[in-house]
Amino acid sequence: MTETLIWIIVVLVAIGLYLSWTAGRLDRLHARIDAARAALDAQLLRRASVAQELATSGVLDPAASIVLYEAAHAARQAEEEHREVAESELSQALRAVFAEPQQLEAVRAAPGGEEAAGELAEAVRRVPMARRFHNDAVGAARRLREHRKVRWFRLAGHAPFPLAFEMDDEPPTALTDRVA
Repeated sequence: MTETLIWIIVVLVAIGLYLSWTAGRLDRLHARIDAARAALDAQLLRRASVAQELATSGVLDPAASIVLYEAAHAARQAEEEHREVAESELSQALRAVFAEPQQLEAVRAAPGGEEAAGELAEAVRRVPMARRFHNDAVGAARRLREHRKVRWFRLAGHAPFPLAFEMDDEPPTALTDRVA
């Protein structure tokens, strides 16, 4: 009887330790999501700021400046539930403005344009990487949260279900050719 009781206690302690480890892992994944989201937000803000600065610099033609400024301003001011759409529209505006290599050459020919073009190319290159890191962390947390043990024992607590950030982040070819 005593030996059986000891084994039951050992098994319960092992289960408790395993559940505690799983809850800690889930907590670390949520922290990783928060850090990746902050990095993504920083990269999106940087891209919108550089695009807005470029649009107001006077080196682009007026129509391109207006399109780029409005898209960048909308991306910076978007509410959280509309942010993916606004950022996708900024990506589309960047592709439209820099669809022709002459536009990039005009930027590079202006005083300080070489640095501006480089900064914009860096910004549009980093956004897809930051989004990929965020979405990878979200995927890992979602897979863990789908396990029965996590649901049955409510190991996720009151943390909201993580959502991926889906947007069009394809950079303009003129800018990617420049980085390569």
